[in-house]
Amino acid sequence: METFEWVLVLLLAAAALAEFARRFGAPYPTMLALGGVGVGLIPGSPRWTLDPQLALTLFVAPVLLDAAYDTSLRDLRRQWKPVAGLVVAAVATTVVGVALVCRWLVPGTPWAVAICLGAIVAPPDAAAATAVMRQVGLPHRVLSVLEGESLLNDASALLVYRLALMAITTGPLGLSDYLPVFLLTVFGSIGAGIGVGFVIRPVVSAPRHVPTSLILQFVVTFGVWILAERVGLSGILTVVAFAMTMARDGGPKIPASMRVPILAVWETVVFILNALAFVLIGMQLRPIWERLGNGPGRVESVTVAVSVLVAVIATRFLWVMTYSAISKRQERGRPTGGRAKRTWGGSVVVSWAGMRGIVTLAAAFAIPETLPNGSAFPYRDLILLSAFSVVFGTLVIQGLTMKPIIRMLKLDEDDAVANEVRLGRAQMYQTLIDFIQDDDSLHAKLLRKEYQAIVDLNVGGDRFHPLNEVPGGPLIRSALAQARHKAIELRNLEIIGDQAFRVLIQELDWAELSAGGNAVK
Repeated sequence: METFEWVLVLLLAAAALAEFARRFGAPYPTMLALGGVGVGLIPGSPRWTLDPQLALTLFVAPVLLDAAYDTSLRDLRRQWKPVAGLVVAAVATTVVGVALVCRWLVPGTPWAVAICLGAIVAPPDAAAATAVMRQVGLPHRVLSVLEGESLLNDASALLVYRLALMAITTGPLGLSDYLPVFLLTVFGSIGAGIGVGFVIRPVVSAPRHVPTSLILQFVVTFGVWILAERVGLSGILTVVAFAMTMARDGGPKIPASMRVPILAVWETVVFILNALAFVLIGMQLRPIWERLGNGPGRVESVTVAVSVLVAVIATRFLWVMTYSAISKRQERGRPTGGRAKRTWGGSVVVSWAGMRGIVTLAAAFAIPETLPNGSAFPYRDLILLSAFSVVFGTLVIQGLTMKPIIRMLKLDEDDAVANEVRLGRAQMYQTLIDFIQDDDSLHAKLLRKEYQAIVDLNVGGDRFHPLNEVPGGPLIRSALAQARHKAIELRNLEIIGDQAFRVLIQELDWAELSAGGNAVK
């Protein structure tokens, strides 16, 4: 009962801190982590430590699926070079930089242990970066790069982490030992996620009862992650591939009366999980600090941890700015094809958007306390302190300074999604007009005038707010079904992107509900 009471207290505190952050424009992950430290220092507060497998499954799987489901494949393909650079090269640069710092400050550290530490602190957190980015207007290209990176960098870092642990626990390994693990982790996970997505998609779309559908979706999400991990695949890559496969269906078979509450529940659950995760991150300080004991060793450990934090921030900045300089030189004189050009301001934002989160701490706690030969895992406590230092330090330092930096750089939102929404809206409502063109009823005449006004407003470039209530009942719902198919066609032809597509589908959903769609049960 005491645990349950503390969970309620933490949820209430998380809600209060998140509201405080929203009102004052601060990133809520930073406020929650600071609050977690405060809770951990309260006498009598619980001394919870993260169970690594539970933390990754509970906190990462649904958040990752939610982010992957909303990711635009078109934008990801367009930005594949900078995304791949961050996922592979930036992670590798961080691993090497941290390993060198660790070896320099603690010369007795084995290379495999130093690389393991580098892999643990390498991947930025998807929830932390997104929470900050969405509070300010940023160019669409910058957002696309950061969101694409957040889906995959965990997988590349954890692959290095897994290989380093293999070397520590079993001794030096050759390429023939690493290659099967690499192939299975990357290609096996992607293939499994796509395959499961095609098989599961009809099952998930079948229920017509909101609670049943929600239970099925959450069970499938956790089930895909758990099964992937059990058979040696990457849960991250499998869930990302699975979510993107599910998303391409567009959900046309699910009525609006179900889709609207389902999306609302997912948004709420993801927020709750993020809130608990960041509070728990802050609560890890006390148990980690107590493990170090007193004496000069604690000071040396803090010095190493702070140095690792500096190395993590510096190596990302070094890679992003170097890549940006090379890319700008290569693009000089080339036609842009209508795409936004790279800017130094955007590169600085990407460099600074390196907040770490739950994956880093979970990976650190997953390190075994003893090796197969019975000896203690070398420098485990130092790794735990360094991991916490990086997570908490980046959340506070980068999280609190990100918004002022963006304002100082004067990066303006390019309104790319809004422009695509207006384009898609004009074509959708023109389809509605064409569908009821031969109907001479009073409702049809009224609707043609209303829809024509919408088309004229959007073709003229004016903003138009989503529909509220419109007359027409069955006629409207039939016409809206045609518009929904048109939106899917526009998305599939890549005339509009996935973000614009989802805005339009949500708009049609609300229009369908206001026109008397099936009531939610």
